[in-house]
Amino acid sequence: MSVVKINVLTVPAEMREELERRFSNRAGMVESADGFEWFELLRPVEGTERYLVYTRWRSEEDFQKWQQGQAFQRGHAQAAAQGGQGHGQGHEQGHGHGQGPAATGSEVWTFEVAESTGPKA
Repeated sequence: MSVVKINVLTVPAEMREELERRFSNRAGMVESADGFEWFELLRPVEGTERYLVYTRWRSEEDFQKWQQGQAFQRGHAQAAAQGGQGHGQGHEQGHGHGQGPAATGSEVWTFEVAESTGPKA
């Protein structure tokens, strides 16, 4: 059964472009992880400053292996070297890539996929 991790980032309006740029610069870092199924960065449209970072994994174990693996560590070390604070477990530290954190808060939600559908081939 797939597991979904949603990192909820509170991002002030003046940091939105910066957050999106930082994610764009990291493109490809998670896609090669064993068990990785899906990634989306969801931009708020109205009524909130909260971005959702949606990742879907084959299992909780696959997510944990990725989070403890070299690609995750390398991406976060690169962020720290660029002047950010890096991340704690599950990115709780406010997405610190580049010139300090773009987000002012963060929390991680975990879900199991109970039902899913997609386009028919």
